[in-house]
Amino acid sequence: MTTIEILLFDGFEELDAVGPYEALQVAAARGAPLDVSLVTLDECDRVTAANGLRLDPDGVLSVADPPDVVIVPGGGWNDRESAGAWAEAERGAIPAALADLHDAGTTLAAVCTGGMLLARAGLLDGRPAVTHAGALEDLRETGAEVVEARYVDDGDVLTAGGITSGLDLALHLIERLVDAETADDVATHMEYERRA
Repeated sequence: MTTIEILLFDGFEELDAVGPYEALQVAAARGAPLDVSLVTLDECDRVTAANGLRLDPDGVLSVADPPDVVIVPGGGWNDRESAGAWAEAERGAIPAALADLHDAGTTLAAVCTGGMLLARAGLLDGRPAVTHAGALEDLRETGAEVVEARYVDDGDVLTAGGITSGLDLALHLIERLVDAETADDVATHMEYERRA
C-alpha cells in the first residue's frame, strides 16, 4: 500500500489539492493500492482554502513515520497573501518539514506554487522544475532549472505548473505507482484529457 498525504494549509488553492485527491481516490476505489489522506503540519480542526472552501483534515503530516508521497499545493504566492504558500514559506515550518521528509525518503510532489515551498526548502536546487506561470521568475531566482512543462518528474521530486496541472501530475503519479491502464481509466472517469 502506497501512503499519500496531501498537505493542507490556510490559503491553499482548492484545485491544487482537491483535484489530485479526487483522481487518487478514484484510483483507490478502483482497486489501486493507494491510501490517500488530507493532512496539516499542525493539528487543527479545519483549514480554509484560498477561495473559502473549508476542509476538515484527516490528521497531521507524518514526519516521524513518513508517508511514501507528499503532495504540496500552492496558492497565495503571486499576490503575497497573508495565508498561503508565500506565508508558509516565510514562516518556514513547512519547508523544514519537507526537507526532513525528503531526507527520510519521501517522494515530494508539488502543484502550482507549492513548488516554491520545495524551492524554499532547497529541494529544487539543480533540478528541473516548473511552477505557476506567475511565479516562474521567482523560481528562476532559486537554484532550480526552470522548464516549460505541465509537470516534471525528477524521481523523488515532482513539480507541476499552474492549478489544473495538478490533475496531470496526479494521473502521472497513478501511472507511476500503479499502471497506465489505471491512470487512463481514472482520466476517462473524470472526463479529463491528459496533457504531458
